[in-house]
Amino acid sequence: MSLQCGIVGLPNVGKSTLFNCLSNAKAQSANFPFCTIEPNVGVITVPDERLNKLAELVHPQRIVPTTVEIVDIAGLVKGASKGEGLGNKFLANIRETDAILHVLRCFDDDNITHVDGSVNPVRDKEIIDFELQLKDLETIEARISKVQKQAQTGGDKAAKVAYEVLSRYKEALEQGKAARTVTFETKDEQKIAHDLFLLTNKPVMYICNVDDNSAVSGNKYVEMVREAVKDENAEILILAAKTESEIAEFETYEERQMFLNEIGLEESGVSRLIRAAYSLLNLETYFTAGPQEVRAWTYLKGSKAPQCAGIIHTDFEKGFIRAEVIKYDDYIALGSESACKEAGKMYIEGKDYVVQDGDIMHFRFNV
Repeated sequence: MSLQCGIVGLPNVGKSTLFNCLSNAKAQSANFPFCTIEPNVGVITVPDERLNKLAELVHPQRIVPTTVEIVDIAGLVKGASKGEGLGNKFLANIRETDAILHVLRCFDDDNITHVDGSVNPVRDKEIIDFELQLKDLETIEARISKVQKQAQTGGDKAAKVAYEVLSRYKEALEQGKAARTVTFETKDEQKIAHDLFLLTNKPVMYICNVDDNSAVSGNKYVEMVREAVKDENAEILILAAKTESEIAEFETYEERQMFLNEIGLEESGVSRLIRAAYSLLNLETYFTAGPQEVRAWTYLKGSKAPQCAGIIHTDFEKGFIRAEVIKYDDYIALGSESACKEAGKMYIEGKDYVVQDGDIMHFRFNV
């Protein structure tokens, strides 16, 4: 499943440093704007302790985790919507992603230049918001000019619905609000809204990149961001990219945990970020467990059993008969598939079953 989160932000806020922590791919990291020009793509393993616990019970030949794609996109500057800096490239790259990880500089460091001369994460956020909103408004106005006459003078019902959707988006964008703040009730409206692929309609998480001493509790800059986004449908995550780069240098899990304990963290910010990115993309995990492998499979939240079966192989979906489902907690408590079956904890589900996060699945099919 090739859904992607794009890391965005102004130049020199720590995007590439963070990407390097996330991925084995090494994006160039330097103290000047536009260091990242082509987007770097990293396929990142999603940490999931459930996979390890299942493996401890099953003793498979191999363990296969699930992954998420992270894209490091060039830094944006004022005027990007008009092509300033690398604006056109930035906007094209972000349009191709499914969710946004917006990195904000929340630390002071005289040795690292800020593109606007001072540290102010709310101003930085508003610069990018404004550029994305301008580009979306340009898209909306172009579409409105095509459907307005049909909607107002003709009997075209589809054009009327489209015009209503476009008008509501236009009103919000002109007020400086993101498209994601507008909601629609009917399926027709929702489909039109989705097909516009607006930049500010993508789910967003604000990553507050703090100094080492603020990694646990945050700082004044984080509080500024919290206040600024309180009315948005967005999440905040605090991490220190510099600290994360130090954690990434340790070779063993034990060394990393010892370092984390010393600085007062239970787990790395990178681990929290990867799971948060996975959730931001509306993804969940089901498992298959057997002597050959214990494997995590990624699916879109709300998917039904045949669609989830098709992720393994298209034949599984075409010839779907039923799914045998064991809940994760039951499997861990009873210790094996056979014990779950004997205890009546294996459930037979049909094509309308909505798969739940953590389900252990076995599909029956015939083609």
